[in-house]
Amino acid sequence: MQADLVILNATVRPLFAPTGTTAIAVRNGRIEALGTDAEIGALAGPQTQQINAQGRELLPGFIESHLHLFTGGASLSMLNLSDTFGVENVRDAFRSFMTDAPGDDLISGFAANYTIFGKDRRPDRHLLDLICADRPICMFSVDQHCAWANTCALELAGILHGVDPETGADVVMGEDGLATGELREFAAMAFVNQLSKLKGRDGLDSKGLGAVSESDRAHDRALIRNAGEYCAQHGITSAVNMDGNPYLAGLLRDLALAGDMPVRVSLPLKLDENDGVEGIERIKLLGAEVPGWLHFGRIKLFLDGVYDTWTAYTVTDYPDRTGYRSEPLIAPDVFNAICIEADRRGLQMATHAVGDGAVRTTIDGYQAAARANGARDARHRVEHIDTIAQEDLDRLKPLGIVASMQPVHPPGSAGLPLEPTTSIMGRARWATAFPWRMIRDRNVPLAFGTDWPVSPLSPLYAIHCALTRTPWDDDMPDQRITLDDCLAAYTTGGAYADFTDTHRGALKSGLAADLVLIDGDLEGLSQSASAASVAMTFCDGRITYKVEA
Repeated sequence: MQADLVILNATVRPLFAPTGTTAIAVRNGRIEALGTDAEIGALAGPQTQQINAQGRELLPGFIESHLHLFTGGASLSMLNLSDTFGVENVRDAFRSFMTDAPGDDLISGFAANYTIFGKDRRPDRHLLDLICADRPICMFSVDQHCAWANTCALELAGILHGVDPETGADVVMGEDGLATGELREFAAMAFVNQLSKLKGRDGLDSKGLGAVSESDRAHDRALIRNAGEYCAQHGITSAVNMDGNPYLAGLLRDLALAGDMPVRVSLPLKLDENDGVEGIERIKLLGAEVPGWLHFGRIKLFLDGVYDTWTAYTVTDYPDRTGYRSEPLIAPDVFNAICIEADRRGLQMATHAVGDGAVRTTIDGYQAAARANGARDARHRVEHIDTIAQEDLDRLKPLGIVASMQPVHPPGSAGLPLEPTTSIMGRARWATAFPWRMIRDRNVPLAFGTDWPVSPLSPLYAIHCALTRTPWDDDMPDQRITLDDCLAAYTTGGAYADFTDTHRGALKSGLAADLVLIDGDLEGLSQSASAASVAMTFCDGRITYKVEA
């Protein structure tokens, strides 16, 4: 029987196929065969789509193991401040952006560095008032765990005189008894998010509850579809969304059933401490899966925040705050109970853990689940692992834990400044910060992603960051891994972490025809971020992205 698609004259590295492989045949959305041009060309018929790769490198489609589609889709129409520094430059950027955004709702910028107004001046409402005083504006930090609002936004949100958000969040107050404008963590930022057109429906703290009009649903679906198309542009064929609720599940289901989503999506149910063990039952509210395109089966928890807001939970004191280690967002006994019950139900756990204390607490919870329920192929995940205590590195492999990490997150990478993060973190933690090499050396499963829109989405750019990372001091270990290790973390490793390794993530007969053709030289990414680019993306054997000639 003839193939639906054949790709000939490709380069395929031994990591993914036997030496000499230059072609692939696809039928009914699956890989039919791999081989030489002559072998695969013989499978083509009159109706077969034939593509000459012209020597380009063929890879399995990238699996983005940690992103936020809804927030990412929203960010595509927001002001990107990642490369903007200084009050005047920020003012000009906002004012130019606002000329194309009439109305009186919130104007938001994202990816703002903590040093956007200088190394020694954190943003506050007074500086933002110089930019715009008569319309609500807000800047979201590069890590999405902090925001800064002007006085107008604080007044409209009803928090200028303070408010008591949930544990772990903070509306920072000034000596004058008024809010400074700094909003730390999701529960604090949620007040200002209510001023936007989305009213926080895309927020990481949103449970997606309450009535939503059909026009708003259509608007939200369009944002998510745009996010899916943006994924396809970057060679991504599977996306592991790291926030989830029934509302988002419904939007994704609508898109998947209509054939309007160019990327497969894995969605968890996000819970917090207040949900407790009983909250696990809410996973039923996500509704039916869409085979091949939308699947669930995972619980997502946040155990801490980030270093820049002093909300990362640590094993030892912060260097500048004696006696302070922050606190876990979920009490350890509650966290353990959720892990045990989720594991008993056969669900996978994915836990945000940035500080070494949060990572240790996460490992403890997964260990408690294994002791209570017996060992199984659970593949529970730790998301981020910005820092980890040396003694905890050796606990990951025996428990079958997956490290889900982001090469674009270390300070000094992806345009991020070293300060203030490295100082807040403390030099004593640098040796085991973002320890990809130490994790791979211990044969711990590794999956890569970007946390988009926290960081740029491109897997190729993330790989460039991984290959070019430099130690923060001469006596620090080199945490770089090889190009093949990076590619594995974005393909086979991502599929393993998502329990889809028997369906996709590799170039093997019978697996889904999720593919990407690369222009340029992947090896060159160790020198230049522009050395390679995505030429074509295929999902389920269909072209989802193609560079215009």
